[in-house]
Amino acid sequence: MQEKVMVNDILSSVNSSLTTYANVIAQASNPELRSTIANIRNNCEAFQYELYRLAEQKGYYKAAQQADQSDINQVRSQLGS
Repeated sequence: MQEKVMVNDILSSVNSSLTTYANVIAQASNPELRSTIANIRNNCEAFQYELYRLAEQKGYYKAAQQADQSDINQVRSQLGS
């Protein structure tokens, strides 16, 4: 298997895990459990960002085009109302 495919598969899996952690945190009523899962999520996010940066440097991943200020303002306005 090519390195590019493996990196992209791992990124996809990590992104899915982050979504799961967020759902667990939102539904957990035990503060200690919430804190523990939040710490795991934070570590997972740090790993995801490191892997993303590596993939970007190697040309395995191309980030989406950055939004211009008018798009940002429009979304901010829509979410604020």
